[in-house]
Amino acid sequence: MKPAALVALPLLSALSLATLTACGGGDGDGGSDAKTTGQAKATATASPAKPSVDPAKELAKLLVTKVESDDNDYNVREPASGDAMATSQDQLTLDKKVCAPMAYATNYLPIGDPEASLTRIADNGRTVYTYITLATYSAGKAEAAMKGLAEAASACTAGYTAKSTKASTTYSSVKKETAPSASGADESIATASTVDYKGTQTMRTQTFRFGDTIVNYFSIDSGGFINGRSAQATVPTDLVKAQNAKLG
Repeated sequence: MKPAALVALPLLSALSLATLTACGGGDGDGGSDAKTTGQAKATATASPAKPSVDPAKELAKLLVTKVESDDNDYNVREPASGDAMATSQDQLTLDKKVCAPMAYATNYLPIGDPEASLTRIADNGRTVYTYITLATYSAGKAEAAMKGLAEAASACTAGYTAKSTKASTTYSSVKKETAPSASGADESIATASTVDYKGTQTMRTQTFRFGDTIVNYFSIDSGGFINGRSAQATVPTDLVKAQNAKLG
């Protein structure tokens, strides 16, 4: 892994560290009654205007902002501008196309084809940072996104390379793990990905689907990269419980 590929990982943030009611009445005049009744019928059959809904704003209401934990509380905030390897799926290219969902999940991009998504970063003052990506989908597309991620995790065990105009990152392995069973989600997928850089850097994801909403957690230990040692990042249980509780 090239030193420049540090930019490809979500390490930059560590470094800079979504009644109409009708009534009618009459005064005894037949003509007036007919006219009023006609107006009432017309009003009753009119469809009420539906307020427009901003999916991103609705997602924002579902995000945790602070999570209490025995191991220091977690603060949740927006990632620093420009700290991502890519800000959209089309900015990433893969040597193995089937691995694209894994590349998205480990670069805090939404998987599949969402209607809206947003990302936050959570930390408790230590070296492990967790990115929370929430996405909402039209009917059936959340299930399709999870299927694609599961296929990627199975097909990319030997690793893959993701590139953008900023950098290139080679993942040496991908392994499926067991996601928490008491998550309340409709389905879940957990993975561990490794990058060979000053040892072995192990990053983890946990991805859950709640109906048409998907939440992806991606955790990375920046200390391994900075201090030149192998590192194992784990997705914080307290953070997952708190965020999933707002979705389930």
